[in-house]
Amino acid sequence: MQSPKTTSSSVDGKGLLLAVLGVLAFSLTFPATQKALPAFDAWTIGIGRAVVAAIPAALWLLVRRAPRPRREHLFPLALVGIGIVAGYPIFTALALEHVSSGHAAVVTGLLPLATAAFGRLRGERPSKLFWAASAAGAAVIVAYTLREGIGGFSFADLLLVGSLLTGGLGYAEGGRLSKSLPGWQVISWGLVISLPLTLPITAVSLIASPPHDVSAQPLIGLAYVSLFSMFLGFCAWYPGLARVGVTRGSQIQLLQPLLTVGWAVLLLDEKADAWTLAAAVLVLGCVGLAQWARLSATAAATPPPAADQSTPHQQDRVAAGRS
Repeated sequence: MQSPKTTSSSVDGKGLLLAVLGVLAFSLTFPATQKALPAFDAWTIGIGRAVVAAIPAALWLLVRRAPRPRREHLFPLALVGIGIVAGYPIFTALALEHVSSGHAAVVTGLLPLATAAFGRLRGERPSKLFWAASAAGAAVIVAYTLREGIGGFSFADLLLVGSLLTGGLGYAEGGRLSKSLPGWQVISWGLVISLPLTLPITAVSLIASPPHDVSAQPLIGLAYVSLFSMFLGFCAWYPGLARVGVTRGSQIQLLQPLLTVGWAVLLLDEKADAWTLAAAVLVLGCVGLAQWARLSATAAATPPPAADQSTPHQQDRVAAGRS
């Protein structure tokens, strides 16, 4: 019995909704990190969150009896681990020791462009308008950091550039891999496979800089970045990218800088001056123009996301029914 056909519009609608849910979860990452910083070292927050998130990820893989990744999936999963399990979290946690959430949100406003650029390296082909808008957005970010940085471009801004590169890599590779694996499996396996790296680093960080003055707010902040920023957000984000394409889907990240600035004002009592708001709006416009730019005619059509691979036995039954 054949399942009902799904129209491309319904698939795109669901993909956009999933991407919005992912960005909503990510938008609170910087304020939650700053809530955790008074009690926990940046390395504990940046890497330790992956260790905490690996627990529900491993349990969910066991409950769903997910098959082990195939050999061709291991390298992309390693890139996911380098990008969003280790690289992006630690770069942003270290930077937030020196700059505000609002400052970090504006600088990392180019993350959609970094994601799309890595998508281009993996086969998607944006138009010239995309790259022109990207250059304009980069110019805004450079101007902002030169004005805000102490004595120019600061070390914290360099860390945020590192977060752009690693985050874009992890987002793009995970979205691409979610076309052949369910998105929740991509992030779950990425967390589990990274444990040999994240667990000893976290242990050393806890020994070298034990938590101090632990209260409810730092614990809530650490719990949020572990469960939502590191795990549940990606369970929505990666399937969203798989459905609508990495370049197109990353446009939803347009909302993230402004949402983060808003959360920082509400939760951290930060001051959003006119320059920060203007820079955020300009980046929003540049990235929006870039993301809506038409892809070139050579871009390949995006295949539907992979079906949930529950067990090898069920897969054999499906294959037998089709033969």
